[in-house]
Amino acid sequence: MSHFETDSIRIQSRTNEREHSSPIFLTSSFTFDSAEEARAMFADEIQGNIYSRYANPNSSDLIEKVCAAEGTQDGIATASGMAAMFGSLASLLQQGDHVLASRSLFGSTHQLLTRVFPKWGISSTYGDIFDYENWDKLVQPNTKMLFIETPSNPGLEIIDLEWAGKFAEAHNLILVVDNCFASPYLQQPAKWGAHIVTHSATKYIDGQGRVLGGLILGKKELIKEVQFFTRHTGPSISPFNAWILSKSMETLAVRMDRHCENALKVATYFEGNPELEAVKYPFLKSHPQHHLAVKQMKAGGGIITLTLKGGADRAKRFIDQLQMISVTANLGDSRSIITHPASTTHSKLSSEERAKVGIADGLIRLSVGLEHVDDIIKDVEQAISKSK
Repeated sequence: MSHFETDSIRIQSRTNEREHSSPIFLTSSFTFDSAEEARAMFADEIQGNIYSRYANPNSSDLIEKVCAAEGTQDGIATASGMAAMFGSLASLLQQGDHVLASRSLFGSTHQLLTRVFPKWGISSTYGDIFDYENWDKLVQPNTKMLFIETPSNPGLEIIDLEWAGKFAEAHNLILVVDNCFASPYLQQPAKWGAHIVTHSATKYIDGQGRVLGGLILGKKELIKEVQFFTRHTGPSISPFNAWILSKSMETLAVRMDRHCENALKVATYFEGNPELEAVKYPFLKSHPQHHLAVKQMKAGGGIITLTLKGGADRAKRFIDQLQMISVTANLGDSRSIITHPASTTHSKLSSEERAKVGIADGLIRLSVGLEHVDDIIKDVEQAISKSK
């Protein structure tokens, strides 16, 4: 096995045209040499491409690269991150099952667990990551899955992956980890016992805000179930998007190095600013789970949170004063991005629910981009000053 950077660049399928870079396979279906070959492929007796809803050389390239990066056996590429999230849960759960999840989750994932799956008789319970000792009491006879997100969106809470792996094994649970914020470069949950790893590839794997995509990666026997579900429900990634994401994997390592370098400098610069109630970043020593971040992540990632004094009104004034940083709901872009979670990505949560996961009204999520770090700091600093 080669190094991460080498596999991310060199893994690719090839045609007979001796191309150096993978071409885009813009075809909905593939031909068979005979009726017998068609029968054998549909019967899974021989391998080959049948239909792009099932697989396509571009999605296969992407999956192979990310599996090598994550240390997983197989995977599925989907049309979006939430398609991956839904597919990873719906394919492995059935009526009567129970999910035990960490409380701090992306807003849409929270909606899946609390509003979508209960319609099909699938229940869930949230656990507090600051109270691991009580999680044993949360396991029910019908608990089938442990679902966690680390670092969490947007609170940047870090869950001990070693603990999660041992907990899941002890209770015979499927451990699913949303690894979006860390990316495969910074963290590999499968090494700690995760059975399924999911990504919104729209974020750091793309890295330039161009396309949507999702990934479900894991153990072959589980991915076989996910594959059946996704083939017949159709959340397929397009060949073009898969090609973009596969090419993006070639630069993930160098991009993440700069994201992390910039983010640490920004977080360090603003820590202690008198206009901020808090600055949170996994590799700041002041982060409550700094020891876990250092243990299981290569670096701290590209996301920091700033909690402004003055609540929501101050946060909105701050956002309106930004001159360079983009105001959008995405993250992981080459461009720095600001989001106010309480009024956007997590607005569907009640104020009580937001308080439980540390989303204050004045909290700002900053996805630190690849611009010169001095320019990022300058823009944040002047917006803080003008929003007083």
